[in-house]
Amino acid sequence: MSETIEGQAHRHGRAWATHLAEHGVYAHGRTLRATEANVAQGLELVGVSAEVTLIPVTPELETLRAADDAREQALRAAVHALALRRTTRRDIALATRAPAWQVKQILAEQAKKDDSQPPAESATTAEGTV
Repeated sequence: MSETIEGQAHRHGRAWATHLAEHGVYAHGRTLRATEANVAQGLELVGVSAEVTLIPVTPELETLRAADDAREQALRAAVHALALRRTTRRDIALATRAPAWQVKQILAEQAKKDDSQPPAESATTAEGTV
C-alpha cells in the first residue's frame, strides 16, 4: 500500500458511515475499524490499493478537538513565558502539569525556530544610538 486515503466517518444511529466521493466508495460498519476495512474493500473493487484512515466527526468531537488545540496553544505560551524567566524544565513541567519530554520538545522547537529567524535589527547605527 503506497498511499493513505483519509475520509470522514459520521455516526448514523448505531453505525459509522463514510463516503469517498472521489473514488465512488460508500461504506459503513458498527465500529470505526470495521468501517475502515469496508472502505479498503470498496477501494479494492475500484482498483485502488491504499491504507485507509477515517476521522470520526461529530459536533462533540469537534468541540473536543478545538479544546485540545486551545490547550496546546496555552501550554506552549506558558512554557515559553516560564523559560524566558529562566525557570528549570522540571519546574516548568510541574507548573504546567505537562510531561517533561513535552516541555523539552516545546523548548527545542522554539530554539530551532529562533535559530532560523534572522537577527533583529540593532538599535544602533553607524553614527551611534538612535
